[in-house]
Amino acid sequence: MQSYEERLTAPASWWAAAVAAGLFCALAAAPFGILAVLGALIAGGALGAAAVSAYGSARIRVVAGSLVAGDARIPVEALGEAEVLDRAEAAAWRTHKADPRAFMLLRSYIPTALKVEITDPADPTPYVYLSTRNPQGLAAALAAVRS
Repeated sequence: MQSYEERLTAPASWWAAAVAAGLFCALAAAPFGILAVLGALIAGGALGAAAVSAYGSARIRVVAGSLVAGDARIPVEALGEAEVLDRAEAAAWRTHKADPRAFMLLRSYIPTALKVEITDPADPTPYVYLSTRNPQGLAAALAAVRS
């Protein structure tokens, strides 16, 4: 049973940058003829789109008694209090309040986040910081699975 899922997709402006990358590659290939321009346009656009897609493909899920964030899978039993972070608090925890030992699934284009304590004494990670568009929903899903 899956109780929460979110995909952290890149904003539309980043996709425009991928198209621009294709156009710049085509412009650079212009002295070599029309076939080179078309090839550079396709290759540059495809590489730009692949980069944007790879960065924006992170997922956060609460499923089967675990929090799955990116490559991390953490059992809910190892999680403590969840703190919803607004724009200002999320920025503070990304910068001067951040602990270098923390696991951070960070996306700069998402202003809000959820900070969840790790209570497992064998784990040196103090907390998990997750960029999310719906921190209240994620906190509620974690609380529902925990109870």
